[in-house]
Amino acid sequence: MQLRITYEKEVIQIPSKKKVDPLVPADEALGGAADLEVNDSAKSQKATKAKARPVVEVVVDEAASEALGDVALSIEPPDPLTTKTGKASSAKPATEKAKATKAKSTAKGGKHRKTAVAPEPEPGSHSRQVVFDSNDDRFNVADQAIADKAILKRLVDNLAGAERRIRQFSAGALAVVSEKRPDLLAPYVPQIADALHRPEAQTRWESLEALSRIVALNPDAADDAVSGAEASLYDEENGAARLGAVRFLAAYGGLDAKRSVRVWPYIDEAIQVYHGDPEFQDMLIAVIGFASGHPAKQVREALIDRMRFDADNSKGPLQRRAAQIIDLCKK
Repeated sequence: MQLRITYEKEVIQIPSKKKVDPLVPADEALGGAADLEVNDSAKSQKATKAKARPVVEVVVDEAASEALGDVALSIEPPDPLTTKTGKASSAKPATEKAKATKAKSTAKGGKHRKTAVAPEPEPGSHSRQVVFDSNDDRFNVADQAIADKAILKRLVDNLAGAERRIRQFSAGALAVVSEKRPDLLAPYVPQIADALHRPEAQTRWESLEALSRIVALNPDAADDAVSGAEASLYDEENGAARLGAVRFLAAYGGLDAKRSVRVWPYIDEAIQVYHGDPEFQDMLIAVIGFASGHPAKQVREALIDRMRFDADNSKGPLQRRAAQIIDLCKK
């Protein structure tokens, strides 16, 4: 069985009667530029760029199909792609042995036109696709990953991939898996921790959410995630990344006294610096979990001192949560 991530694109709209092979990616069909010269009157017109849709493609031969039963084939193919006019696209999905796709370039009138030749699928093979088209799709993909370990592993591998969008979508699907079946991700804590060093915020916060749910299942492997969480904690541009960092650090530090001492400076600084942020109330919920765990005595005493002002002077949820944290630290 092979599983890969590809791009499936909508049919491009070109202001010309000239036919374009639907298998040619948009950037190749346009010769690597936004303009496509067809005739003198069309030189200044722009071709519409195609939208790329990350796709998980599973190809199963007959032998593997018999061995895996219906699980691998339970992935439903996506709905036909549509153009902006609402008509069904004639673009064909990638087939098995896509790496054998050949690009032929011919010179004509000083311009180069590339055409793609797609190989025929091998006899007896079956192809199903899971299309990431929106954040809602990650729930469907997560269910498939829970049912098929090959898909789960592929999602984890994607966290280290070169495509930003695929990293984001894969991290989102894994965050859903961590909520439903955290045990399945326990062996992959090192790979998820490594994803905390990706430049885009979404991959980092989704990975932090997953780690906060599975850290107790593999705490030793999560030791290396602290440095990555620290970087997100000080992300000045993304509140979700900061919140994810506090949640992970609180879950990690609440495991035992030694780990609580290690992360307390980060949690203490977050309480002070992000006190007025929209995410602060959710951060306090994470701190409640930290206090209800196994923090060291000196950490509990320091946390009581830190929350005393809000418990005595604030009102509403902030006061109640501060008081709850103090009560937990006194037990």
